[in-house]
Amino acid sequence: MQNDWASENLQIIRTLMERSAMYRRALAPLTIAIGVTGVLAAVVAHAMDLETPRAFVSFWLVVSVLCLFEAFVLVRRQALKDREPLWSSPTRRVTQAIAPPLFAGLLLSLPIVFFNTEGWFLITLLIPAWMILYGCALHSAGFFMPRGIKLFGWSFILVGCAAAVIEIFVQNHIIVKANWAMGICFGGGHLAYGIYLYFTERRNAE
Repeated sequence: MQNDWASENLQIIRTLMERSAMYRRALAPLTIAIGVTGVLAAVVAHAMDLETPRAFVSFWLVVSVLCLFEAFVLVRRQALKDREPLWSSPTRRVTQAIAPPLFAGLLLSLPIVFFNTEGWFLITLLIPAWMILYGCALHSAGFFMPRGIKLFGWSFILVGCAAAVIEIFVQNHIIVKANWAMGICFGGGHLAYGIYLYFTERRNAE
């Protein structure tokens, strides 16, 4: 039984490494789509002039669900293109790797949604927590995907830590800053990484 389990895991790792180029190609449109969504969401949130922490968290949770849906559609399209099952063993491994940090980020958000806390201080600490946990999720996925994903994850972790320290000492808690922080860090970060992947893959193909 132990040998079978080790053999299965080794085969999955080999498959993921062999498909690293394919994952890299799929990541470019995926990260660009998420980046555009994040930037547009920040613009919409600014126009809506969200007034409460509950409204802010609820809005960005909806945006995160939309981004997950975009990722699902693009990954499914890639699987169909390569004539592979969507929910394969490698896909399950990647999902299991990123699920705990993303779930923790959701749990941190729910009390603000359900209990309608009024302190903006919680929001200005929640955003760095989202960044750090999301960076951990990307870093975990990087064990099965190209090395750049790990570095991308580290960028979120470091920015999140720096933002937490700044918020503790500066304490300038305004909704405009919170929305633009989400748009710049999440939306802009994904958009920049997606554009980088697009041009590097195009250069490699040539």
